[in-house]
Order: sequence, then structure tokens, then C-alpha cells
Amino acid sequence: MTKKRAVGNLLALAVLSYLSQRPMHPYELSRTLREHGDARSIKFNHGSLYMVVGQLARAGYITELGTSRAGQRPERTVYALTDAGRAEFRGWLAELVAEPEHEYGHFVAALLRARLGALAAARAEIRGLIDATLGEGVPELFLVEEEYRLALLDAETAFVEDFITKITDPQTGWAPGWAQFHDQASPPPQEET
Repeated sequence: MTKKRAVGNLLALAVLSYLSQRPMHPYELSRTLREHGDARSIKFNHGSLYMVVGQLARAGYITELGTSRAGQRPERTVYALTDAGRAEFRGWLAELVAEPEHEYGHFVAALLRARLGALAAARAEIRGLIDATLGEGVPELFLVEEEYRLALLDAETAFVEDFITKITDPQTGWAPGWAQFHDQASPPPQEET
């Protein structure tokens, strides 16, 4: 079941994601979102980004590290992910993986094996509907929308399978780079006192 989140829009998830890599100020977050093509799937502007940054800070997911000013530019506040923010980010991703939704933004956010099961079930349901309707003598022409839905499910399934291969195959996939990234992004271990 989907958890009610303190800040539950995809822009917040993207901000948590980028801050999990390193601290940034909102202008840098905006530039990074645009450079990485996130604007294609997440609608935002400077106002909405600053609003989400404020919401994440009030929720305790990010914290101010300090402010800086370069020349005549306005003062910029740098934010970092808190432990609570890191837990929220990981929990959110786990939820997205386990409970797929048919929204493009969520699809961009996370894909894994649990999604394949949901896709297979949806495909079987639509295929059954098509077969039953054809069996009743309805011309195939009137089922073009269902055939289109099947084609979309097939394309999404192929993409997810390819994606899974890329992130799990130790020889040709992204697993070594992914592991290295997370080893570098993990906070240093706390010393016992």
C-alpha cells in the first residue's frame, strides 16, 4: 500500500535523489534537473523548486549547510540530505519498485522485477478481453484501442527487462558502477565512543 508522504511529489523525489549525491543549492539543483533531462517528466519552475526545498527542510529530510555569495550574485543556501531524508528516499524508491503505477514520472523514477509481474497481469487481462470479445463475433477493428494498450505493455515490458539486465548483469551491466557510486555516496561510519 502506498505510504502518505510528508512531501509526495516527483520533484521532491528528484531533489532527494540529487542531494543523495552531494549537497547543492536550489539554483544548482534546477540546473542539474534540466541538464539531466528531468524537465521532460517533472514539471517545475524556480518557484515550485524553492517551495519543495522548503517543504523538505520543514519535514527534516534536508538541512542547510551554509550560505555563500559569489560576486554580485544573490546569496545561495546549500542543502544536504539528512539521515531521515536518506531513509525517506530509500523507502520511496522501494515503494515505487514494488507498486508500479502507469504514470510516466513514476516509471522514470524506478523499475524492477515487481513491475514485470504487474505488467504481465495487465497484459493477460487485456488479452483475455480481446479474445473473449472476438469470440463473440465483434470485428477486430473495434478492438484497436485494446490492441494499442497491448503494444504499449509489450514495449514497457521489453524496456523493463532490458533495464533489469543492465543493472544486474555483473559482466555487461551497470552493477559495478552502481555499487561504486553507493560506496562513495554512503556517509562515513560513526566511531563508537
